[in-house]
Amino acid sequence: MPPLSGVRVLDLTNVLAGPYCSYHLMLLGAEVVKIEVPGVGDLARRLGPDPALNRDGMGSSFLAQNAGKKSVELNLKESADRETFEQLASSADVLLENFRAGVLARLGYGWDRLRELNPGLVYCAISGFGQDGPLSQGPAYDQVVQGLSGMMSITGTPETAPLRVGFPVCDTVGGLSAALAIVAALHGRQRDGEGRFLDVSMLETSISAMGWPVSNYLVCGVPPEPMGDQNATAAPSGTFEAADGPLNISANRQEQFVTLCGLLDRADLLDDPRFAEREARKEHRAELNRELNKSLGSRTAAEWEAMLSAAGVPAARILTVPEAIDLPQLDERGFLTPLGDFRVTGSGVLVDGEPLRPPAPPPTLGQHNDEVPALIARWQS
Repeated sequence: MPPLSGVRVLDLTNVLAGPYCSYHLMLLGAEVVKIEVPGVGDLARRLGPDPALNRDGMGSSFLAQNAGKKSVELNLKESADRETFEQLASSADVLLENFRAGVLARLGYGWDRLRELNPGLVYCAISGFGQDGPLSQGPAYDQVVQGLSGMMSITGTPETAPLRVGFPVCDTVGGLSAALAIVAALHGRQRDGEGRFLDVSMLETSISAMGWPVSNYLVCGVPPEPMGDQNATAAPSGTFEAADGPLNISANRQEQFVTLCGLLDRADLLDDPRFAEREARKEHRAELNRELNKSLGSRTAAEWEAMLSAAGVPAARILTVPEAIDLPQLDERGFLTPLGDFRVTGSGVLVDGEPLRPPAPPPTLGQHNDEVPALIARWQS
């Protein structure tokens, strides 16, 4: 049985951070009922590269993280729909929203009212900047948060930074942080019976996820700088040039560097004082990279990947997204689930050796409207 089997999630979220959170709760076994504005639905229904899917309200951005959920249309400004919403909220385990701070409260459903309806409710609000503070009312798309977090300032090279990370990483991190907090709150409720109000800030979760660059400044006063494809903590560690294209090598430990030099037939690098030990290699990173690239040009990236990995030196080609999706590793672990004409990703977690898969395709808008009376009866039983 999935770990969250029996957990009921009322999902008012839109686009990415919230839907990504509830998708992972669904994969873990929760029943997720997605509340959508009648006739409009989640904006992600109209986002994606296929105009026909967008027109049908099933854009690829929506399909990516809404499989396995139910869709119910409710207008929280209409009295009948408010009554339905309150019936659902009174028996839900989790209520999830990612409106701008205070929007749900202005609709009459702030934490005090929700707790009155359901003392055991775990209410999670995901927003760009949190529910209070001088930025709390500002609009917050992923790229805005990437810029404010400092993330863009260290992405790219000194010549190209600032650059946006190539996917909505702040939305994603915010959604995962929210899912973790929800699971923790549900565990806490088992102990004390109390609900929780979880205030998730995408800005703060993103800065937290940046980890080492932030701690280097907080602890040592050293502000991080863009280093392109190089790893600030070690050398050689970054992207190099094989005969047919780029190759990542992370020889972060001394024994890995020694092995790398042996495989390249470059024992001379071990005797060079610029490269003999870790800190010296970091100081002379550019010179070391030039020397390694001279030797790496003798084989293809795939050949080096196989040789270095077998010898314990982390190395791999740089793949495109289609190439990554076709890796046999993903197929072996059941990471992708076919749903009709398309596939969706899993969570990357196996439970008792089994991958987590959505039980149904993403819902059409309002697909489960007719099931609401039965759903309420079941949730309240």
